[in-house]
Amino acid sequence: LDLASLQSVRDLAKDVQENEERLDILINNAGIMMCPKWETEDGFEMQFGVNHLGHFLLTNCLLDLLKKSTPSRIVIVSSVGHQRGRIHFDDINLDKSYNPEKSYRQSKLANILFCRELAARLQGTGVTVYSLHPGVIRTELGRHFIPTVPLWKKMIFSPVLLLIKSPWEGAQTTIYCAVDESQANTSGLYYSDCALKKPAPEALDDAAAKKLWDLSASMVGLA
Repeated sequence: LDLASLQSVRDLAKDVQENEERLDILINNAGIMMCPKWETEDGFEMQFGVNHLGHFLLTNCLLDLLKKSTPSRIVIVSSVGHQRGRIHFDDINLDKSYNPEKSYRQSKLANILFCRELAARLQGTGVTVYSLHPGVIRTELGRHFIPTVPLWKKMIFSPVLLLIKSPWEGAQTTIYCAVDESQANTSGLYYSDCALKKPAPEALDDAAAKKLWDLSASMVGLA
């Protein structure tokens, strides 16, 4: 699967639909962080395209199978990085003023707004939706970001490295949202460290969530 290609997303969804009888859990986890100003195959800003639009299209393409498999769950991996983010509806691809951090925060805020609107649309279907911050994890996600950090900042923040989670530890909140029975009747909420948490106020904006849904559907050809 190449989330930077809408055709690749559609091809995977088609393969799953043709070869799988049910889909109990869909985890939207893959992402990219603070890369240069790159574009996806379809001309979208890379972080918004991969972190949000690819998952948005894949999830919508698999909704019928998820509904046939109820009770089923959709887990959307966001980040605490959504804080201080906003959706730039007037410049969604950030062509006017690209900044890697601004782009990343926008895409992670989009994850939570997508979860919120999707949960509202799936009320009563038996499909529940969750978003989460997995923690700071020892993976390759920061490969574009870390080389740009000045040496003095690396030295100051080096003690923080002791708090970085292993991949196993970082997966726990995702697993919790995917299978924990205590969350079977909740939907549209945000979690961190296997507990319900309150996201930034911008992530609770239902009007923005609806507007983002409509824009995303148009961008991926679902409108």
